[in-house]
Amino acid sequence: MSECHPPKDALFNPNAHGNWLTSTNRDSIPNSCSSLVQTRLNPMKEPVILNLSQITKQFSHHSQAAVKQVSLTLLKGQILGLLGPSGCGKTTLLRIIAGFEQPTQGTVEIAGQLVACEKSFLPPEKRNTGMVFQDYALFPHLTIAENIAFGLKRLEKFSRQSLLSRVQEVLQLVSLSGLEKRYPHQLSGGQQQRVALARALAPQPELILLDEPLSNLDVQVRQYLRHEIRHIIKATGISAIFVTHDQEEAMAICDQIAVMRQGKLEQVGTPEEIYAQPASRFVAEFVTQANFLPAKRAGNIWQTEIGTWEIPESTAFEQGELMLRQEDILLKPDETASVVICDRQFLGREYRYCLQTPSGNQIHARTTTNTQLSIGTKVSLSVNANAAQVFPLNSIQTPSSDPVSMVV
Repeated sequence: MSECHPPKDALFNPNAHGNWLTSTNRDSIPNSCSSLVQTRLNPMKEPVILNLSQITKQFSHHSQAAVKQVSLTLLKGQILGLLGPSGCGKTTLLRIIAGFEQPTQGTVEIAGQLVACEKSFLPPEKRNTGMVFQDYALFPHLTIAENIAFGLKRLEKFSRQSLLSRVQEVLQLVSLSGLEKRYPHQLSGGQQQRVALARALAPQPELILLDEPLSNLDVQVRQYLRHEIRHIIKATGISAIFVTHDQEEAMAICDQIAVMRQGKLEQVGTPEEIYAQPASRFVAEFVTQANFLPAKRAGNIWQTEIGTWEIPESTAFEQGELMLRQEDILLKPDETASVVICDRQFLGREYRYCLQTPSGNQIHARTTTNTQLSIGTKVSLSVNANAAQVFPLNSIQTPSSDPVSMVV
């Protein structure tokens, strides 16, 4: 295959408003890489570990592309979550980064090295990445120490003594010291997951890729390992990409979250930004499980079947859907109200109320256990204006055709 090299003058520079502007010379890129290759700068001067530019993957037996024009830049030491429902393209994108799939279009750079474009391709073992698979992929006939050492034996930088020393280091890092002579079947699911992570970290890669590593574990173990995984990865200073369909998991582990839908990026931001300021109705519904009510605009006032809401920010449309997060709704008993409690669920720390509107639609509200209202109670609703948001009608049906390019 031909060699591809990014142009030295390809830059991504922030302007005074914090936006990112492209400055490149497309003519300096070899013909074998028709997509734009970009090197990014950032205000904190942190090294760029991963740079994806206009990544598209079209499988021959599918009419729709699995990944469509995805551009991302990941800085050293950050954990990025690829979040989305099944079939959104997040695992395909991860496999492209790992080298298990070649992009139909676009370029992949890892630690400044171009590893994939349309006509050039570096195999997985030469990309300096570590992979943690969904099923862990441990060798059942090897001990824990032998599993971890497996990937080190092909690296010239590790002598026999340094290899043994490195195995002990990562065993201590994942809190499995003393278990190195056991076999995978002698460990719990959580311990097996940590062995898989230790094996990926042992060669000291530039980037760790995790494909839904907690999905096979029970809820209690998953919640504990969320903290463990983040702590372990942060302790090494290695960048990571974490694929998941679990919103809470992504928010607990990741520094940045990229929400995907139908092969495209819907939004990239911190967990707080994604939750509090969703860029689309899809992000709001998928990440926050918010309520949506049909609404008509009259100035800054939005009218719904359960009341009117003043939202200071103006919009370019007259009809939309008002988003109300479950935890932002305050309930007050009111015999004159038109909303009725039709169900109540006790969730330990809170109640989740199901409310029926005059049209028969149902919305949900979460309250502390201090608010105890009986089924059949009529209630009025109040919400902080800053917590409400309006989206255009039918905005969930078709994602934007424009590619989203983000620096994280």
